Amino acid sequence: MASAPSSAPGTRRRMPTAIKILVAGGFGAGKTTLVGTVSETKPLRTEEILTDRGVGVDHLDGVETKKTTTVAMDFGRITFGEEFVLYLFGTPGQERFWFMWDEVALGALGAVVLADTRRLADCFPAIDYFERRGTPFIVAVNCFEGAQRYEVTDVRQALQIPPEIPVLLCDARSKESSKEVLITLVQHAMRQRAAR
Repeated sequence: MASAPSSAPGTRRRMPTAIKILVAGGFGAGKTTLVGTVSETKPLRTEEILTDRGVGVDHLDGVETKKTTTVAMDFGRITFGEEFVLYLFGTPGQERFWFMWDEVALGALGAVVLADTRRLADCFPAIDYFERRGTPFIVAVNCFEGAQRYEVTDVRQALQIPPEIPVLLCDARSKESSKEVLITLVQHAMRQRAAR
C-alpha cells in the first residue's frame, strides 16, 4: 500500500532538522557580513553605532573606518529543502560582550572562527573558547581589500592550529565563498562526531 503524500490532509509534516552554527572571531572580522551574505531571510542584527564611550575599550587599530558594532548577536537562516534548516548565530567580537557566548553556544554543531590578518591575534579568544568547550571549529581567513595576504600555512602556524582543523581563505561578502566555509565546517563537525 502506497503512503499518502506529505501534503495530503490529515498527514503530519515532518519538521526539518535544525542545525545551529556559530560565527565568531574578533571585532571587525566580518561576522555580521558573513551571516547577512548567506541568510535567505533578512538577518536579525543587533548593531549599534560606536560612540565615544568605547574609546579606550574598543581598539580600532586596523579597522579605523568601522562605525558600528554587534552588541548581542546576528541571526540568519538557510533552508535545505524540507529536511534541514541551518541557523547562524554571529557572536559579538568585543570582550565586554563575551558573557553572551555561553548562551549562544548551547547546542551548536560547530563554529566558524573568522580571522582578519590585520588583527590576527583577535581570533585567539574564540579559538581558545571552542577548544575548551570541545566544539568543532574551523578558521576562515576573511580576505579584506588592502590587507596583507598570507598563505593558509602561515595563518595555521601563527594561530597554532593543528592539521586536522581546516583553515581556509574566504570573502565574507561572497555568497559562494561563505557557503563553502559553512560546508567545510559541517563536514569537519560530522567527521569529528563519527570519530567519537
